[in-house]
Amino acid sequence: MDATETFTQLPLTIDPASKAITSPDPSLATDLEDLNKLHRAFLALDTPNQVPPPPAPVNPKRSVQITKLRESGNTAFKKGQFADAIKMYDFAIRMASERPAWEASGLVREELAWLYNNRAQAWMAQSMWAEGAVDAEVSVEMKRVGNVKGWWRRGQCLREMGRWEEAGEWVRGGLEFERAGPDKAGLGELEQLGREVQMVLEKS
Repeated sequence: MDATETFTQLPLTIDPASKAITSPDPSLATDLEDLNKLHRAFLALDTPNQVPPPPAPVNPKRSVQITKLRESGNTAFKKGQFADAIKMYDFAIRMASERPAWEASGLVREELAWLYNNRAQAWMAQSMWAEGAVDAEVSVEMKRVGNVKGWWRRGQCLREMGRWEEAGEWVRGGLEFERAGPDKAGLGELEQLGREVQMVLEKS
């Protein structure tokens, strides 16, 4: 029998009051949480018949709050209060990632790219290279072109961890993307990192 014709009944339960869907199957937890979150967002709409609005304009209050949290994180970072900076970036990341699904995805990706980038810098300031590498990679996944800092920060973290081959491969990928982009600002720093990593690889 074709697998596409197979019907699998999932153990689902709906709460009669909240209409939330649950299941004893732990593999469904993430998907059901996303579904319930979307349902709650629909219920909270003040539009006619609770129909989602068009993707633009976005909720300005959320955008203002995200910006304030990011600026607070930047201020804490400049003062050397790295733990506080990370906390502010955490709040901002959570708020940006919880935007309703019908809002412009491009805006969410742009916000998250810079927030993860900033948090990566805060990790690096504490020599927490693994955490910095992860955040910088997420930043690049959100925005591959015009994100030299994200490429450089992960490359630097990999270098500090002694993962030279990965660092070399990562930087080469970053240079390929950024050289093809319109903005060349900061490219020299990434190129310099690439040369330093290559020198070490050639000696090993």
